Amino acid sequence: MEQHAVEQHGKAEPAGLEVVVTTMASDSHTWNLVFLQLLLEELGHRVTNLGACVPDELLVAECHRIGPDLIVLSSVNGHGFNDGLRVIEALRACPELACTPTVIGGKLGISGSGSGTSARQRALMTAGFDGVFEEGGSVLDFRSFVGSLPTGSGSRALPTGSGVLL
Repeated sequence: MEQHAVEQHGKAEPAGLEVVVTTMASDSHTWNLVFLQLLLEELGHRVTNLGACVPDELLVAECHRIGPDLIVLSSVNGHGFNDGLRVIEALRACPELACTPTVIGGKLGISGSGSGTSARQRALMTAGFDGVFEEGGSVLDFRSFVGSLPTGSGSRALPTGSGVLL
Protein backbone atom coordinates (compact mmCIF):
# COMPACT_ATOMS: atom_id res chain seq x y z
CA MET A 1 0.00 0.00 0.00
CA GLU A 2 1.41 3.36 -0.99
CA GLN A 3 1.40 6.02 1.70
CA HIS A 4 0.74 9.70 1.07
CA ALA A 5 1.16 12.59 3.43
CA VAL A 6 -1.90 14.70 4.05
CA GLU A 7 -0.98 18.33 3.75
CA GLN A 8 -2.60 20.77 6.09
CA HIS A 9 -1.83 24.36 5.27
CA GLY A 10 -2.65 27.27 7.47
CA LYS A 11 -3.92 30.63 6.40
CA ALA A 12 -0.76 32.63 7.10
CA GLU A 13 0.44 35.09 4.46
CA PRO A 14 3.44 33.92 2.41
CA ALA A 15 5.89 36.29 4.12
CA GLY A 16 7.22 33.87 6.76
CA LEU A 17 9.06 30.60 6.64
CA GLU A 18 7.87 27.42 4.93
CA VAL A 19 7.90 24.91 7.81
CA VAL A 20 7.38 21.15 7.90
CA VAL A 21 6.12 19.79 11.23
CA THR A 22 6.12 16.04 11.80
CA THR A 23 6.57 13.16 14.17
CA MET A 24 8.66 10.13 13.33
CA ALA A 25 7.76 6.53 12.47
CA SER A 26 7.26 5.27 16.04
CA ASP A 27 5.21 8.20 17.36
CA SER A 28 1.43 8.27 16.92
CA HIS A 29 0.77 11.48 18.86
CA THR A 30 -0.79 14.42 17.05
CA TRP A 31 -1.72 17.00 19.70
CA ASN A 32 1.90 18.17 19.82
CA LEU A 33 1.85 18.70 16.07
CA VAL A 34 -1.37 20.70 16.23
CA PHE A 35 0.12 22.91 18.95
CA LEU A 36 3.32 23.47 16.93
CA GLN A 37 1.35 24.20 13.76
CA LEU A 38 -0.82 26.78 15.54
CA LEU A 39 2.20 28.37 17.24
CA LEU A 40 4.16 28.65 14.00
CA GLU A 41 1.16 29.99 12.09
CA GLU A 42 0.61 32.55 14.84
CA LEU A 43 4.20 33.65 14.20
CA GLY A 44 3.34 34.16 10.51
CA HIS A 45 4.80 31.01 8.99
CA ARG A 46 3.27 28.52 6.57
CA VAL A 47 3.12 24.98 7.95
CA THR A 48 2.82 21.60 6.32
CA ASN A 49 1.89 19.10 9.01
CA LEU A 50 2.88 15.59 7.91
CA GLY A 51 1.07 13.99 10.86
CA ALA A 52 1.91 11.01 13.02
CA CYS A 53 3.90 7.81 12.37
CA VAL A 54 5.69 9.22 9.33
CA PRO A 55 8.10 6.66 7.84
CA ASP A 56 11.63 7.99 7.30
CA GLU A 57 11.45 7.63 3.53
CA LEU A 58 8.17 9.54 3.32
CA LEU A 59 9.49 12.27 5.63
CA VAL A 60 12.58 12.81 3.47
CA ALA A 61 10.57 12.64 0.23
CA GLU A 62 8.01 15.20 1.43
CA CYS A 63 10.70 17.55 2.72
CA HIS A 64 12.52 17.22 -0.60
CA ARG A 65 9.30 17.97 -2.50
CA ILE A 66 8.27 20.92 -0.30
CA GLY A 67 11.73 22.48 0.13
CA PRO A 68 11.03 23.91 3.60
CA ASP A 69 12.98 26.67 5.34
CA LEU A 70 12.67 24.76 8.62
CA ILE A 71 11.93 21.16 9.62
CA VAL A 72 10.49 20.57 13.11
CA LEU A 73 10.48 17.01 14.47
CA SER A 74 8.39 16.39 17.57
CA SER A 75 8.20 13.31 19.73
CA VAL A 76 6.06 12.47 22.73
CA ASN A 77 6.56 8.72 23.11
CA GLY A 78 10.08 8.90 24.56
CA HIS A 79 11.78 7.40 21.52
CA GLY A 80 12.64 10.73 19.91
CA PHE A 81 16.36 10.42 20.59
CA ASN A 82 16.81 7.17 18.69
CA ASP A 83 14.32 8.07 15.97
CA GLY A 84 15.90 11.52 15.63
CA LEU A 85 19.41 10.16 15.12
CA ARG A 86 18.15 7.95 12.32
CA VAL A 87 16.06 10.67 10.65
CA ILE A 88 18.66 13.45 10.76
CA GLU A 89 21.15 11.14 9.05
CA ALA A 90 18.63 10.54 6.24
CA LEU A 91 17.78 14.25 5.94
CA ARG A 92 21.42 15.35 5.86
CA ALA A 93 22.21 12.66 3.25
CA CYS A 94 19.82 14.42 0.85
CA PRO A 95 21.87 17.23 -0.80
CA GLU A 96 18.82 19.53 -1.07
CA LEU A 97 18.14 19.20 2.69
CA ALA A 98 21.72 19.07 3.96
CA CYS A 99 21.65 22.72 5.11
CA THR A 100 17.94 23.06 5.96
CA PRO A 101 17.58 24.14 9.60
CA THR A 102 16.17 21.15 11.46
CA VAL A 103 15.16 20.94 15.10
CA ILE A 104 13.81 18.23 17.37
CA GLY A 105 11.85 18.49 20.56
CA GLY A 106 9.45 16.96 23.02
CA LYS A 107 10.02 13.89 25.12
CA LEU A 108 13.22 12.54 23.64
CA GLY A 109 14.07 9.87 26.20
CA ILE A 110 12.20 7.39 28.35
CA SER A 111 14.03 8.22 31.59
CA GLY A 112 12.45 11.67 31.94
CA SER A 113 13.87 15.13 31.72
CA GLY A 114 17.08 15.74 33.60
CA SER A 115 18.40 12.19 33.35
CA GLY A 116 20.96 12.24 30.55
CA THR A 117 19.44 15.35 29.00
CA SER A 118 22.72 17.17 28.36
CA ALA A 119 24.40 14.14 26.80
CA ARG A 120 21.33 13.45 24.68
CA GLN A 121 21.20 17.05 23.46
CA ARG A 122 24.91 17.10 22.59
CA ALA A 123 24.57 13.84 20.65
CA LEU A 124 21.62 15.18 18.66
CA MET A 125 23.43 18.44 17.86
CA THR A 126 26.55 16.52 16.84
CA ALA A 127 24.41 14.31 14.60
CA GLY A 128 23.21 17.37 12.69
CA PHE A 129 20.27 19.01 14.44
CA ASP A 130 20.37 22.80 14.67
CA GLY A 131 18.32 22.94 17.86
CA VAL A 132 17.08 20.58 20.57
CA PHE A 133 14.07 21.55 22.67
CA GLU A 134 13.36 18.91 25.30
CA GLU A 135 10.24 18.63 27.41
CA GLY A 136 10.15 21.12 30.22
CA GLY A 137 11.99 23.70 28.11
CA SER A 138 10.64 27.10 27.28
CA VAL A 139 8.39 27.80 24.30
CA LEU A 140 10.06 31.21 24.28
CA ASP A 141 13.39 29.56 23.46
CA PHE A 142 11.81 27.79 20.48
CA ARG A 143 10.13 31.02 19.35
CA SER A 144 13.46 32.86 19.67
CA PHE A 145 15.20 30.21 17.55
CA VAL A 146 12.54 30.40 14.84
CA GLY A 147 12.69 34.19 14.95
CA SER A 148 16.44 34.11 14.33
CA LEU A 149 16.01 32.34 10.97
CA PRO A 150 16.11 34.48 7.85
CA THR A 151 12.85 34.60 5.89
CA GLY A 152 12.34 34.66 2.14
CA SER A 153 13.15 32.19 -0.60
CA GLY A 154 16.66 30.85 -0.70
CA SER A 155 17.26 31.65 2.95
CA ARG A 156 17.70 28.14 4.28
CA ALA A 157 21.15 28.41 5.76
CA LEU A 158 21.38 29.33 9.42
CA PRO A 159 23.10 32.53 10.41
CA THR A 160 26.72 32.04 11.38
CA GLY A 161 27.13 31.13 15.01
CA SER A 162 23.64 29.69 15.45
CA GLY A 163 23.02 26.24 16.81
CA VAL A 164 20.83 26.34 19.83
CA LEU A 165 21.25 23.80 22.57
CA LEU A 166 18.65 24.06 25.26
